[in-house]
Amino acid sequence: MFGLCCKRLQLLLVPSCSTCVTHFDYIQKTLVFSRYHSSKSSVLGSEIDDKPQGQSFTVAYLINSCGLSPRLALSASKKMRVHFESPEKPDSVIKLLKNYGLNETHISQLVKKCPILLIYNADKTLLPKLEFFSSIGLSGTDLARIFRFNANILTLSLDASIRPCYDIMKTLQIPQEKIPYFISNYHLFNAKVLTNVARNIPVLKAHDVPQSSFPLWVPFYFTALAFDSEKVKANVKRVMSMGFLPSSTTFMRALYVISVTDASKWEQKMEFYNKWGWTEHDVLLAFRKNPLFMAFSEKNASPKMEFFLNKMGCQPADLAGRPDILTYSLEKRIIPRCSVIRLLQLKGLIVREDLSIITIVHKNEKWFLERFVIKYQEQVPELLSILQGKKGLAEFGLGFDERGGVKQL
Repeated sequence: MFGLCCKRLQLLLVPSCSTCVTHFDYIQKTLVFSRYHSSKSSVLGSEIDDKPQGQSFTVAYLINSCGLSPRLALSASKKMRVHFESPEKPDSVIKLLKNYGLNETHISQLVKKCPILLIYNADKTLLPKLEFFSSIGLSGTDLARIFRFNANILTLSLDASIRPCYDIMKTLQIPQEKIPYFISNYHLFNAKVLTNVARNIPVLKAHDVPQSSFPLWVPFYFTALAFDSEKVKANVKRVMSMGFLPSSTTFMRALYVISVTDASKWEQKMEFYNKWGWTEHDVLLAFRKNPLFMAFSEKNASPKMEFFLNKMGCQPADLAGRPDILTYSLEKRIIPRCSVIRLLQLKGLIVREDLSIITIVHKNEKWFLERFVIKYQEQVPELLSILQGKKGLAEFGLGFDERGGVKQL
């Protein structure tokens, strides 16, 4: 079965519906433009009236039957060449979509993204695809979610693209409940990508990477194998040269980061952490402990580094030893927990903690609640509100000083 799928996939010429994507981008820009120029709607109305009868009917239909704005409707008719002079064909498409569980909101969203579907033959072109999706357990809300992110999937060939992609997904043993996610992601539901993944599994096995360590329904494991085999082999060797054991739980995460980070981006990351006091050894130490932190943007990591180093008095090497700390939300976890600790210190309820602030932030929610909130709830009733982010130190006239303590505002 797998061999047959591979042979079929090698002959595939998968339509990308690039025009759909390009025109969707155009529609998005037009929608933004229209928000700021609504005063010109009367001019737009006269513009519609000036169109040939067929195009004018199309625009009116898109507005009245599909919920598109006048500007979106005009763009679809003019730029995407969506034309019909009677409602029979688009009505049949809409009726078919409703028969498969889509409501008016779902259909409106779908048409906004890919209006060209309305001129498709409902019975010959769309029905076989919807029947196939139904046969694999997808209808109603599942289809709506898929179309929300991958509207142009209905423009792909059933026999040359959709069905072969699904077949190879089954040979990859992707669980049924995960399949809607893959179909909704046009980067993953792609013949070339799926073929690459299938061919690269033996590459990992040849290096003694246990298959249990890369469940393919986890997106970043899948992505790490989506490249051609030569690149995957080179990436595997690089990860091993950095001290990762193929049997370790971090090996595939490191492979993912290396796969999506070219040499220039890697160097840029190194320079970024160097500015915060990390040595090259610190960066590699942190990478071996939690590779995914290197996938974070500087915009994401910078405020966390600034808070821990400049507000909480942590040392750069402390963060390098616990890079997991950079995966937490600054607003939802880091600042609320640190605020609780600092308020307790100010109240004299905590004189000195044996655990570092990094360890305290890292511990699970139950542990933190029991040790620092419930225990002192009677003395400081506001602790839970602070932990939940409903209150901050500023409401008590307090703030963090540059040495990791508390200062009066």
